[in-house]
Amino acid sequence: MSSSPFIVEWIERVAADRAATRRALDVAMGRGRHAVPLARAGFLTFGVDIAFEAVRDAVTAANAGGARINGWCADLTQHPLPFSRFDLVIVSRYLQRDLFAALRAACVPGGVVLYETFTTAQRALGTGPKSPDHLLEPGELLRRFDGFEVLFYEEVSAPEALARIAARRSA
Repeated sequence: MSSSPFIVEWIERVAADRAATRRALDVAMGRGRHAVPLARAGFLTFGVDIAFEAVRDAVTAANAGGARINGWCADLTQHPLPFSRFDLVIVSRYLQRDLFAALRAACVPGGVVLYETFTTAQRALGTGPKSPDHLLEPGELLRRFDGFEVLFYEEVSAPEALARIAARRSA
C-alpha cells in the first residue's frame, strides 16, 4: 500500500514548521509506508506495530533506503505509549478507540497529531472494514481531539469514506 497523500503533505508541513530535533511516532506502522517519509523529512522516527514481521520489514527497508526507523513490536492494548514525547504522531487506517487519550498525551505541547481512517460510510462502498469497531462515526474524529487546535479536518465519502484530521496540542 502506498503512502497517504494527506499524511505525506502534512509531514512536510510539520517538518517545515518545527526546529531542532523532532521526534515522530507512526502508530500501527505496518511496513513503514509513513515512517520512511518521516525519517526522510528529518524526524527521529519511531514506529510501533503488533506484527513483528511488519516492524522488521519496515526497519530493514528504511535502512536499505538510507533512512532510520526505531521500530518496536507491541500490543497497544497492553503497552502504553510514552507520555509527552513526540512532536508528530501519525495514525493511518487504524482505529483503537481506547487509544485516543494516549495519542493526545503522547504529543509534546505544540505537537501535532495526523489521523486518517475509515468512517461508517465505507460500508456502502462494499470494500474495506465493515465492523463498527473499525469505523468512525460521523464527526467522531473531530470530537476525539476536542481541546486541540484543528489545523485541518474533513470527511470524504469517495473514493473511500475517510475522516482526516491534523490537530495541534495546546502549547
